[in-house]
Amino acid sequence: MDHERPNFFSGPYIERRVEAREDPAWIAAARADPATRYLIGQGTTQLLQAVPEPHIAFLANDAALVATAAPASLVLLGWFRGARCLLIDLPRGERVEPAAGTRFEELRPLAPVLGAEEAGLLAYARALSIWRSRQRHCGVCGAPTLATQAGHCLRCTNPACAHEFFPRIDPAIIVLVSDGERALLGRQASWPARRYSTIAGFVEPGESLEDAVAREVAEETGVGVSEIRYHSSQPWPFPSSVMIGFRARAAAGALVRLGGELEDARWFTRAQLSSGEALAPPSQSISWRLIESWLKGE
Repeated sequence: MDHERPNFFSGPYIERRVEAREDPAWIAAARADPATRYLIGQGTTQLLQAVPEPHIAFLANDAALVATAAPASLVLLGWFRGARCLLIDLPRGERVEPAAGTRFEELRPLAPVLGAEEAGLLAYARALSIWRSRQRHCGVCGAPTLATQAGHCLRCTNPACAHEFFPRIDPAIIVLVSDGERALLGRQASWPARRYSTIAGFVEPGESLEDAVAREVAEETGVGVSEIRYHSSQPWPFPSSVMIGFRARAAAGALVRLGGELEDARWFTRAQLSSGEALAPPSQSISWRLIESWLKGE
């Protein structure tokens, strides 16, 4: 079935081998392994090779950036294409001279031209870098934090507190609402002209995913929904979300009443969408995946 196909940024692109994070000698093991490869990140950018087409500029143990990397900057990502893979999370603002033919790039504009496996790895590394930059101090007592578990846990250095923090993920629902013959799509004022997408929003505390679907659709469009069914999900590292996709049914003839978040929302037939009356979201997004499955009649 179509919904069993992995979305972009997801899928079995890496062996995480969580047990390796518990090895106190994980850095020494990585440096002793000649097959180890390093992904270099700085802020929200990552080091890429520009030609012949964009791809990750992996570095080996003998590279200068690797040899001088502080242990606190290292994060064990897992095994990528059979090789141990580490992120070197360079501090923002640190002056770095990348090798000829490489440069630091943002993931979002390059996603359409990157291979799915490398895009997934970059999304994973980007999300970890953002979390690390936002959790440098303990949220309980304010003391500095220290990386443990191969960079996947940040522990408060205050012995009286010692609180542990793990990567934060913000759940958001995204839903294709249909009355059978039409799909309900909306647009934000900041989007390119004519672009419409499925309805989405963050899940609130004390709320189930299904409750969030019904609330967001009602808040943004005034349309009531039923028959809410899970479709698929997608990690979305801009900055740290997971998009949880649904299909839902609305009553035939349901009227749209705009809330305060959307510039416009309306019903589209399959013929209108197929003719290009609305500009579709990027093909790498779960929003397009939901629209595409509806267009196919699934």
